[in-house]
Amino acid sequence: MSSPVVAIDGPAASGKSSTAGAVAGRLGFLHVDSGALYRGLTRVAVDAGGSPSAQEILSSAEARRLGYRLSGGGLALYLDGEPAEARIRGGDVTAAVSAVSAMPEVRDWVNHRLQALVGLGTPLVVDGRDIGTAVFPDAAVKVYLLASPEVRARRRLRQRGEAAGPEAVAAETGRIADRDFADSTRAVAPLRPAGDAVLVDTSHLGFEDQVARIVDIARRAGLPGAG
Repeated sequence: MSSPVVAIDGPAASGKSSTAGAVAGRLGFLHVDSGALYRGLTRVAVDAGGSPSAQEILSSAEARRLGYRLSGGGLALYLDGEPAEARIRGGDVTAAVSAVSAMPEVRDWVNHRLQALVGLGTPLVVDGRDIGTAVFPDAAVKVYLLASPEVRARRRLRQRGEAAGPEAVAAETGRIADRDFADSTRAVAPLRPAGDAVLVDTSHLGFEDQVARIVDIARRAGLPGAG
């Protein structure tokens, strides 16, 4: 039996979170940004200083009550009893999140907590890099978003409110390509589309078009409440 999950995977800056959030809103499902949990763990690691082990990171995360909570009709990440969004998006976290998320113990910890969310009883839209391959291999719907590194670089610069001049685009494209390589070659749960995922190239799609395409895929799959 498949899990009531729409799994949306893809590389860095492919628009997974914004797309997943819009799809969840359209379908009336809960949106889960798995990357937020990895960023939360990275926040804990950075706060600890030095090079903490995976067990030290996880023990500190438990003590600081890192996890998702229902908030405003959706799920939000909390740390130390407070919303964590502002604290997990800084440059220090971005620089370290790839290394932290590559730790096998960290990935197991995150996967168990994501899988437990099915117990909330509401269909989920979960975005990440290994949702359809490692976290929910039995997801009812699997989508893999594609876009060229340059397109993703321009999008990320716009998101940050920065000018997309040639030098800035080239530098950001290089950073994204490096992240793609690290994610796709890591030993544990490498970035790749599931064998049964629907590939959606968003390079030349407007945001509403890509959301509508995934909503249609979910509805045709017959997920509860997606009709």
